[in-house]
Amino acid sequence: AVTHPALAAEGYVCVRVDMRGAGDSEGLMFDEYTPAEWRDAVDVIDWIAAQPWCDGTLGMIGLSWSGFNSLQIAALSPGPLKAIVTTCASDDRFGDDMHYMGGCLLNDNLQYGSTLFTWLATPPDPAIVGERWRDMWLDRLDAVTPPALRWMQHGTRDAYWRSGSVCEDYSSIKVPVLAVGGWADGYTNAVMRLLSGLSGPRKGLIGPWAHAYPHVATPGPAIDFIAYLKRWFDCWLKDRDDGISTEPMLTCWIQESEAPRSSYTRRKGRWAAEAHWPPPGQQTIAFDAADGGRLDGGGVMQTPRSVTSVPQTGTASGEWCPYGWGPDMPLDQRAEDAVSLCWDGTPLSDDLIILGGCTVELQLSCDSPEAMIAVRLNDVSPDGVSRRITYALRNLALSDDLSEARPDGAKGTYAVTLRCKDVGYEVPAGHRLRLAISTAYWPLAVGTPGCPTVTVSAAKLILPQAETRSHPTPPDLGEAVVASYPQARQVVAPGRGRLRVTDHLDRHETIVDVVRNLGAVELDDVSLMLRALGSESYVMPWDDPAMAHSHAKRLAAMQRDGWDVRVETESRVGFDGPDYTFTARIEAYENDRKIFERRWDERVARPGADHSRSKQPETPINETQKG
Repeated sequence: AVTHPALAAEGYVCVRVDMRGAGDSEGLMFDEYTPAEWRDAVDVIDWIAAQPWCDGTLGMIGLSWSGFNSLQIAALSPGPLKAIVTTCASDDRFGDDMHYMGGCLLNDNLQYGSTLFTWLATPPDPAIVGERWRDMWLDRLDAVTPPALRWMQHGTRDAYWRSGSVCEDYSSIKVPVLAVGGWADGYTNAVMRLLSGLSGPRKGLIGPWAHAYPHVATPGPAIDFIAYLKRWFDCWLKDRDDGISTEPMLTCWIQESEAPRSSYTRRKGRWAAEAHWPPPGQQTIAFDAADGGRLDGGGVMQTPRSVTSVPQTGTASGEWCPYGWGPDMPLDQRAEDAVSLCWDGTPLSDDLIILGGCTVELQLSCDSPEAMIAVRLNDVSPDGVSRRITYALRNLALSDDLSEARPDGAKGTYAVTLRCKDVGYEVPAGHRLRLAISTAYWPLAVGTPGCPTVTVSAAKLILPQAETRSHPTPPDLGEAVVASYPQARQVVAPGRGRLRVTDHLDRHETIVDVVRNLGAVELDDVSLMLRALGSESYVMPWDDPAMAHSHAKRLAAMQRDGWDVRVETESRVGFDGPDYTFTARIEAYENDRKIFERRWDERVARPGADHSRSKQPETPINETQKG
């Protein structure tokens, strides 16, 4: 409703497709990124190319799921597809999606899994499909299973995750690719990997944005993305190159140091560009962890240092995937630093521009078969404020390639290399770099049911530097142009992000409350009221992390005269011995009468956990009631 009219005004027919089993399409949907989904997409492309209003040449654009799709379909090389735009998506489904990070289970797996769980069960519109809508709905309800449970059952980088990860074979993509991301988004890393891995025409565009298209995204500045899309598609679909093909390969926003806040309207910084990525001869700067908590260029750590973080470490992390319209950004890191191993550099004599992925090399040992570490690189100003620049997680119980558990889990002494999330950031002169390591990062990561101790005997930080001279001039990206949607009237405002972090002194636990409301809107053009509400609660007992749990609730409802339907779901993740516990329920209502209910109560083995003392799991509950 916002983007397509603007593109149509530039001479492009825009087609949005309800996937099989979703929206008003027939069939059933069982999971994301399936071969059936890709076959359907190719069929749709062939159908479009054969229409009289199409010249046989197509482009594809997508955000998030459809950004993944754009890459996956391009890898199949359908003939009419000549160029793609992938926005806020990943080329690596296990290593760099909302399910796992460094092999650590993310709580975003539950939050997004709960959202998809709900929308998979919503009905088609009777105004489109007619009287069969109810039978289609009941078929969907019969078929739906909790996606979060399925994703938890694949806790290592196995064939399930490799399928649909185009990083497995970049050579399969031959069409021009425009890869777009935002430093606040969860999917920033794919842009630079695609630029490095692809061999055909490609561009990268990274702004300060969260998970949204650049003409409507925050933090700003937003850009005239419609004009940029027109230039991109004109070049590859209409053979009208106005010079975009010879512009720098990477255009990105260099963030400047500023006070950390839970949300931003606009980030301080400036546009920069690189003619090629990676830049030929890119310089790096290395810092070694030394005794006395020093981070310098040639120090040696003679005395190993140990850390056992309190289990609630991480409440200042912000969301794994911010959306930019709520309190979801990282806060001042000083409270996290106080319960972490930290090494501080000396005040910088010159500004330092970091562009790319920082690497941290560690030599460590662990006393537990299950452990994770979180590594943060922070910018510390003279007044002591600590700003997170970038971070990485690693499940120490998994092998280096994350494909299997180590024979002894996390126990033992070994080397670990972590690559932090890509970033463009300028650390000003007079500020210090801080390397911080903790054994928890909750609730961003689910974590472990114990409090392991990790001992670090050596640490090296390697930073990719951006040249301050000889940069090409970045292209003019213009000011954002956003079309209105006058037929939509907001009834309940949307809300998203961490509302509260509460220390319950009587129960000795920390609770993080999150809202996930798309709100309620009346769509006058289709006479429809749409409601989408959700929340999460994450609970961490201070003395017993084995009792930690994550709880998500969702509601999706549609209403017009004579038609009132809704779907409600609840999902919960916890621990029990060497297993995760997962419980869920789904209920569907028609005119306030419950017509369907199903419940799940299952256990999932944790990779690397000690299963030798596991009690025999009870028979999983999977009950269905339909009326």
